[in-house]
Amino acid sequence: MTELLSKITQLDSANIAKPIGFHADGQHVGLKHKSKDLGWIFSDVPAAVAGVFTTNQVQAAPIKLDKETIKDGLLQAIIVNSGNANAVTGKIGHQHAKTMQQTAADSLNIDPNLVAVASTGIIGQVLPIDKVVNGIHQLHIAGDSKAFAHAIMTTDTVEKSITIQSQIDGHTVTMSGVAKGSGMLHPNMATMLGFITTDASISPVLLQKALSEDVETSFNQITIDGDTSTNDTVLVMANGQAGHDKITTASSTYDHFKTMLHTVTTALSIGIASDGEGATKLLAVTVKNSESSLDARMVAKKVVGSSLVKTAMFGKDPNWGRIIAAIGASDVTVDPDIIDISLNTIPVMTDGAPTDFNQEAITEALEQKKIAIDIDLHNGSASGQAWGSDLTYDYVKINALYST
Repeated sequence: MTELLSKITQLDSANIAKPIGFHADGQHVGLKHKSKDLGWIFSDVPAAVAGVFTTNQVQAAPIKLDKETIKDGLLQAIIVNSGNANAVTGKIGHQHAKTMQQTAADSLNIDPNLVAVASTGIIGQVLPIDKVVNGIHQLHIAGDSKAFAHAIMTTDTVEKSITIQSQIDGHTVTMSGVAKGSGMLHPNMATMLGFITTDASISPVLLQKALSEDVETSFNQITIDGDTSTNDTVLVMANGQAGHDKITTASSTYDHFKTMLHTVTTALSIGIASDGEGATKLLAVTVKNSESSLDARMVAKKVVGSSLVKTAMFGKDPNWGRIIAAIGASDVTVDPDIIDISLNTIPVMTDGAPTDFNQEAITEALEQKKIAIDIDLHNGSASGQAWGSDLTYDYVKINALYST
């Protein structure tokens, strides 16, 4: 993995349409007060597609439509709106999702079965479909591709995007990702939309395998507030325009592609966690020397998901007792008498007992924008990570007033 990572270059300017043959646009069509709220991604040719979706039993109309749409493994466009989730809106919601799909297909002159639909925003309000239809007619293939990242945002305060390049079989392969997500974030997947484009050539079966495996260590390791949304969607499109031979079997080339994918998904995951609603700090929990990587990830998620840990980090309080309590509350078997914990490299617990530390130094350390919580379980050799944010007064304010 380390060797493959060294072969990947992150571009200074992220752009979802950077891979060969992709285009995007974003416009303001009136679903939100001022900011952009509708966008699309389009490939010149049908692309291999993979998708993962929310595990919430209540699923928005676009989720149900997309699961059917991507069954054949091909996709050419994605139409996305923010400002309205089109969730829990009954039969009319499904009709509106189909209308979005058909209208986008007509505008792009492609088969509607090659168009995915995604929505994000407030739940339980009927989508103003006339605004959406009119807005789709305002979108351009050769549009403002960077505007797409803003068109999918809700309570996000910053764009989450990344573009990387690497060589596969002597050909330059580009991969770009963009995501939105700020609150109602919890595995399995956060309240998020994530879209990844690449000009790599890979079979739909292997693309789905790569994505399904990857989300376990990236998007599924984010937690902000313990709530799982109705609209969570991640879609990857690979249109094969880079020119290398198609990846059809597990190989070193496939491993390279997976490393590229993981680089993008991890960057987007950390970006989402950093922008938690009202957040002032990114919490990055690393668990090492666990019996299995799954155990390590579960412990990390339990810690980063603890409201008590989150509030302690917001208050710059080195209350490691909350951390060890969260570890013990996980479903992983641990020995508390041998666990080490440190906060931003400062040990606070060693061999299951308190460690003397300088209060002034650790308070200063906890003022940083990123808090690294490192946990050594001392019962194996596996490791895992999870990301989240602190819990602040502003989080309560944002969500108390969300629908008003």
